Amino acid sequence: MMEKLNDLLERLRKFKRDRDWEKYHNPKDVAISVVIEASELLEIFQWIEPSELPTVVEERMDRIKDEIADVFLYLLSLCDALNLDILKISFEKLEKNEKKYPVERFKGTRRKYNEFPLEDG
Repeated sequence: MMEKLNDLLERLRKFKRDRDWEKYHNPKDVAISVVIEASELLEIFQWIEPSELPTVVEERMDRIKDEIADVFLYLLSLCDALNLDILKISFEKLEKNEKKYPVERFKGTRRKYNEFPLEDG
C-alpha cells in the first residue's frame, strides 16, 4: 500500500511539474480545491431519496469515482505541500476517534461525543 501511495505521489508531483503548476498548488488554494471537489461529490447525491440511492449510485458510479479521486488527489497534494504523511496523520486521527468514541458508549448511535450524556465519576 505504501509503495503504491508513494508511486501515486510521485506521479502527481510529475503531473504538476510537467505543467508548471507547482506555483499554484499552495496550501490555501489546494485546501479550497479539496472543498470544491468534495462539494461536487456531494452534489451527485443532492435531492436523492434514500429509496433511490441504490439505483442512483449504480447510474452515477463513474462520476462518484472521479470525484472521490479528485478529493483524494487534492488531499494528497495538500499533505505534500505541508510536508505531512497522509497515512500517518490518518492513523493518528483514527486513534483519537477510537478514544473519543469508545465502543461501550457509542455502539449503535450516531450522536457526537458532545451530544452524549457525561459518565458519572
